[in-house]
Amino acid sequence: MSEAPSPAAHDGRPREHAPASSRKPRTSPQIPSLPKARLAFLLLAGVALLAGLDASLVRLGALAPIASTSLGTVHGLLMIYGFLGTAICLERAVALQSDGRRAWAYVAPLLTGVGAVSAIVISLNEGARGALTSLPIPRFLAAHLSGFAPERMMPGFLITLGMAALSAIYCYVWTHRQATHAVLIQLIGALIGLGGILLWWRGLETPRAVPWWLAFLIVTIVGERVELARLAFASGSTERRITAESATLMVGLTVALYSPALGYPLIGLSLALLMADTAWHDVARGTVRMSGLPRLAAVCMLSGYAWALVPALMWIVAPPAFDGYGYDAGVHAITIGFVVSMLLAHAPVIIPAVARREVPYHVAMWVPFAFLQVSLALRLLAGARKAAYPWRLGGTLGVVGVLLFVATTLTVTIRRARAASRESRIIDEADSPSAVPASSGGTGVR
Repeated sequence: MSEAPSPAAHDGRPREHAPASSRKPRTSPQIPSLPKARLAFLLLAGVALLAGLDASLVRLGALAPIASTSLGTVHGLLMIYGFLGTAICLERAVALQSDGRRAWAYVAPLLTGVGAVSAIVISLNEGARGALTSLPIPRFLAAHLSGFAPERMMPGFLITLGMAALSAIYCYVWTHRQATHAVLIQLIGALIGLGGILLWWRGLETPRAVPWWLAFLIVTIVGERVELARLAFASGSTERRITAESATLMVGLTVALYSPALGYPLIGLSLALLMADTAWHDVARGTVRMSGLPRLAAVCMLSGYAWALVPALMWIVAPPAFDGYGYDAGVHAITIGFVVSMLLAHAPVIIPAVARREVPYHVAMWVPFAFLQVSLALRLLAGARKAAYPWRLGGTLGVVGVLLFVATTLTVTIRRARAASRESRIIDEADSPSAVPASSGGTGVR
């Protein structure tokens, strides 16, 4: 059987073998090295996450690995500023470094991460808490400022500096790179976060400061959605309107400090408008009809917008609650329903940018999403009926769901990295000199 002629033989001349030295070897895809410095920041966020989840179990009255009531008091601080705040600061620092070395931006995740670790140490170590209380500055402030808590001094100071650095990052981006509505919205979010930690540091009761913490995450995520899906939000006055709604939310937070009865309905109304407006123009309404990762991300985002409407409606029609099941429902409808759902949707985008590792789609990613949705629904319904055991069960399942999300994401990421490493090694072995047949040389006549 004769071989089919190659395109090179179509000119009628005899075919010759090219020497081995003239062959172009295949090049294996370059696998970027792990950014170890960035992983150190992620480690700080991970410590805050694990401690925050433990504190969540303590607050639920469930079985916790470390049953410390002091740790339970900083649950929100650890989750919002220690875990999510550090992740946001790190992602912004990495983005800023893309156009040159801007090492100063990494001060933001370092300060928020170390601030969270200091809160953990102070909560768990009585000696450290006593030593901090006896220092001259905390003692002086406690004597002259009513409500000031000396144990908040160290974490409050560090996280405040971290949030100020995050605000500086957005100001730098606005003045040097892109003066867009997306950046302005995220700057508003950072300023809200700065105000929230200052209020907590000053000694405001945590439930009164929590709306600022929640708004920090909400406005920041909305700004990132406007940035990532800019074409969808660029029509007409959409960007300007979303910016105004974010600013109105900030005004509502300020009013609520002096008059909760007036401020909370304003917060709820501005939040409802912001969520409805953003969801209506988000590309998720179209990509939900696709398959694979686009559908998963779209479902996560749309469910997040829907969950955020729950506290918005509560704050409009009901008196503000600072404890009990109503307070719990409002806080966790945003943190788990909105924020964690958005985190599930954006993890395949954020992790490659920060850790230089691809997060491939896998059907198993639907499991933590469904787990978190069911657990949150159980928690809110049980809270509405004041059923303590199902409420505690829903909260505990929520903790398991977050851990399941982390485990699933790490598993698919590590598997993809190992598969890429194997493919690279196979290509390199195939193109090594020992794998190339020796050339006969000359004219090829034996």
